[in-house]
Amino acid sequence: MAVTAGSELTLLQETAAAVGSSEAALRLIVSIFIGYPLALFQRWYLFGKEAHLTYLFHIVTGLLLSYFNFGYQMCHFLLCVVLQFLILRLMGRTVTAVFTSFSFQTIYLLAGYYYTATDEYDIKWTMPQCVLTLKMIGLAFDYYDGGKAQDKLTKEQQQLALYRVPSFLQVAGFSYFYGGLLVGPQFSLRCYQKLAEGTMTDVAGQRPNSIMPAARRLGLGLFYLTVYAIIGPYLPDSYLLTDQFLDQPFWYRCVYLTIWGKIMLYKYLTCWLVTEGVCILTGLGYNGMDASGRPKWDSCANVKVWLFETTPLFTGTIASFNINTNAWVARNVFKRLRFLGSKIISQAAALLFLALWHGLHSGYLICFSLEFLIVIVEKQAIDLVHESPLLTRLTTLPALKLPLYIAQQSIHWLCLGYPLVPFCLFTWDKWLRVYMSIYFIGHVLFLSLLLTLPYLRKVFVPRKEKLKKVE
Repeated sequence: MAVTAGSELTLLQETAAAVGSSEAALRLIVSIFIGYPLALFQRWYLFGKEAHLTYLFHIVTGLLLSYFNFGYQMCHFLLCVVLQFLILRLMGRTVTAVFTSFSFQTIYLLAGYYYTATDEYDIKWTMPQCVLTLKMIGLAFDYYDGGKAQDKLTKEQQQLALYRVPSFLQVAGFSYFYGGLLVGPQFSLRCYQKLAEGTMTDVAGQRPNSIMPAARRLGLGLFYLTVYAIIGPYLPDSYLLTDQFLDQPFWYRCVYLTIWGKIMLYKYLTCWLVTEGVCILTGLGYNGMDASGRPKWDSCANVKVWLFETTPLFTGTIASFNINTNAWVARNVFKRLRFLGSKIISQAAALLFLALWHGLHSGYLICFSLEFLIVIVEKQAIDLVHESPLLTRLTTLPALKLPLYIAQQSIHWLCLGYPLVPFCLFTWDKWLRVYMSIYFIGHVLFLSLLLTLPYLRKVFVPRKEKLKKVE
């Protein structure tokens, strides 16, 4: 909790109590929404001005927001920014610099988790620190890529590579930018430099036409905030650990987990949509023109709302949720492990990194292990349906489309809620209690499918289809 004057502290506590929130959560929400007046100030007074003015503006406002939320614990963030700049300056474009950056930033974050961990979800300095960790590691990779020959880089790496060592103002402004300081999203230093230079706009030399796109994301964020504020209190995490929950019928417990998991994710959608609106308003969300010549504003999108709400696939939810973080892990962990020669090992390593990045509680490891299992099983099931003429005909029958979609969506929602139990309850004694109450239904379902799908392939997939697959 930040150290503040008594009158301010009392006002925040009273407001938080009135809305049924913690003081730390209220500070976070206020800090996220403050991004809009800050972005408007930047649009009107800093667009087209010298880039260093934008860097300084972001540093000053970021420091103030850090202090407002975390008091003198903001020094952890500042220390990591300064040391990362020194690593780039002193070690240059070397593997040693990348390894040092990766090791230092990750270990510092994990040490923070270790010394501040509780059995509850707390908003503390490690929250923006985990966002910073990915920024600093990605910065080291991008600077390293800038020293490689162009033909050795992928198209994505060519767009993000840094060909000159960034200044301290650039690194600090990049780290403290209010639009991505507390909850993300992730973006590259190259994009941030373009923002400060005034080139992240759909009309060259003029302010971006981003007010309406930003307002739409803000509106969506407010919608999800309203839904979560109304329904969330009726679906508390603590209810899962009560005797009252255990006394309910099995079907009720499964349905509760299904609805609880869906609503619980809305608090993340709220934060991401609101901060995305801030990034769009500044111009950072600009992502070029589409095929029709209309500007795209999805560069900082962390959620695809329509896909998230309508997809019946677990992989569809992954593709629609926490997009920038998943893209960062894919680019800087999964793809850089291709030398291992195994997609499965690279994917497992990426999910292990994600689990540790979230925290040291056992629940994170269980959650991402289940995600790994579900993704593998779902892919095998989809391949089975596509390669089996019989199953393909059945799933494309008009009369069966709606019933199959409802059944698939029901299983999908349960798949969402089931891994979120350890993600939200953290410690093994809590999540194990809940899993025992529903007889480990998710583990039983997906492990059974993992074992039986190969035999089902022998039954439903003709030999000639298998040979085509091999070819």
